[in-house]
Amino acid sequence: MPPRITVSSSEAETYETGRALAAGLCPGDVVLLEGQLGAGKTVFARGLAAGLGVDPEDVRSPTFTLVNPYRGRVPVYHVDLYRIEVPDDLDELGLEEILGGDGVAVIEWPERLGGYLPERAVRVRLRDLGGTDRQISIEDGRG
Repeated sequence: MPPRITVSSSEAETYETGRALAAGLCPGDVVLLEGQLGAGKTVFARGLAAGLGVDPEDVRSPTFTLVNPYRGRVPVYHVDLYRIEVPDDLDELGLEEILGGDGVAVIEWPERLGGYLPERAVRVRLRDLGGTDRQISIEDGRG
């Protein structure tokens, strides 16, 4: 199935695109968020988490903690791998329980997952088009 591509012209639209995606997610699903710094990954994750019943005010970039768990209708695990430098650093995060577990895993910087990269996932690519415009490509690889 080809990716669904939309253009967001504001943080609010990026948030709502994430929120809309949440409607089709179930426990065990993994969402891979790709994009450069400032592309809107955390805004998208905040909307997605809100769509799963998480208070959006609770959602912050987990850059320093690496994994932030949130309680919603299903658990949401927000993982930010920006600071991961070598794949061995992943062994201490508990990814075995998070990926395909009891909640929805939202992974920023998934290219750093190495051997943990799931075969079946929703891949979201955010691209900065300048100003507040973002191209959002959503490819559902869950089969």
